[in-house]
Amino acid sequence: MSEITEKELPPNLKPLWLKALSAVQTSNLTYGISLLQAVLKDSPGFLEGRKMLRKCELQIAGGTKKKAGLFGMQSGGMGVMKLAGQAKKDPAATLPLIEKELEKDPLSDSANELLFDTCLKLELFETAAFALETVRKGSPENAKLLHRLAEFYIIREQPMLASEVYNDIIRHHPTDGVAIKGSKDASARASMQKGKWDENADMRSLMKSSAEFEELEKASRTGLTREQLEERRDRIIEKYNADPNHLATVKDLAALYEQLEDWHNAHTFYNWAHSLSNGDVALATKASTMNDRAIELDMKNLEIAAAADPDNAELKAALELRKSDRLVGQVVEAQKRVDQNPTDPQLRFELGSALYHSGDHSAAIPHLQQATRNPHIRTRVLLMLARTFKAKGMFDLAIKQLSDALADLVAMDNTKKEVLYEKGLIHTEVGDKAAALDCFKQIYEVDYGYRDVAMRVESSYE
Repeated sequence: MSEITEKELPPNLKPLWLKALSAVQTSNLTYGISLLQAVLKDSPGFLEGRKMLRKCELQIAGGTKKKAGLFGMQSGGMGVMKLAGQAKKDPAATLPLIEKELEKDPLSDSANELLFDTCLKLELFETAAFALETVRKGSPENAKLLHRLAEFYIIREQPMLASEVYNDIIRHHPTDGVAIKGSKDASARASMQKGKWDENADMRSLMKSSAEFEELEKASRTGLTREQLEERRDRIIEKYNADPNHLATVKDLAALYEQLEDWHNAHTFYNWAHSLSNGDVALATKASTMNDRAIELDMKNLEIAAAADPDNAELKAALELRKSDRLVGQVVEAQKRVDQNPTDPQLRFELGSALYHSGDHSAAIPHLQQATRNPHIRTRVLLMLARTFKAKGMFDLAIKQLSDALADLVAMDNTKKEVLYEKGLIHTEVGDKAAALDCFKQIYEVDYGYRDVAMRVESSYE
């Protein structure tokens, strides 16, 4: 089976396709969906029709994914499990049934993953990619499926697309080592592909000069001394001055400044690289991180200076102003990211946290509530939401958030201890000593040295 275009549609399906287009144009989406389902049933390789179908479904759904139901399953979870068994026996016949499941929830991770697997069996490779690209749009934090998409692109010799997917994973999971390595490898393969290099070719012969080859070898080494890094930085600056718009050079220079911990210059060049790249999300994230580190360094230097000269009112005022400016800047930056991608729960969490720390607790609440949709950060979000309610004196709502967070936690790790401790503090504040002591005792039983729980628990026996 293979994908087909509109021109390749069988003659008997073209009138149906035209009717579907007309229905969509007049916003009769339900009718359009039924027509598109019929077209795809007979021509499953018609990718343009499948994309149109998904667009209609998303419009009806409002562009949002349905919430998980009982046992954490998405809507139609059991139906997808049943279809997975059928797809193994007869993938072609199961394809229309998968589409009916997607009609209920077009952003369903499980249904789109099944569509991907089924299309692979049928060798509908572009349709398979479309299935996981839908997940990428609806659940950008789903590292498991995004890894599958990146690996698929690598196998299909599309390293540039793989690199973009890996960069999306890194955005939501900055410590994902596999994604970090995958991004670098995919970028390198994309460069080789663009230059029509052969992986088995003599790299030295492909360089313009042996000096350039030596430069590349040096760049790949780890553990360079500061002096070696500075020498390399100076050479890259010369290349940059010759062509300030060469993206690879700008990225190299930004990375060197980062290694040298020159956060201000690293921010400047990552920001410039982002502009040259037409919006590479990974570069934008890097620029933001470097800016944060630059601000932290300036703040630390001011704090040291103020501590060394405690009677200097001018230094104290400068430090307070810098702290205030930083909080405002964090809110502005976080708001900008949310405006660019309003459906990203991680970005909502960052904005909610920034608003909380700036003291705007009421404004923080709706963003944090939206961020609870991401299961990977749900506990941290609930903890921040509880602190926000606590700051507003809404102690019952704060306790509810912490109880919800504890329901998701099993092992007594640092996260659970922090949630329990916060819950204990709130119970103490409202005068519920028994509930507070119960929280502190749970920590005491496994970690005697955690904060001041030993003193709190032991003093209750006196």
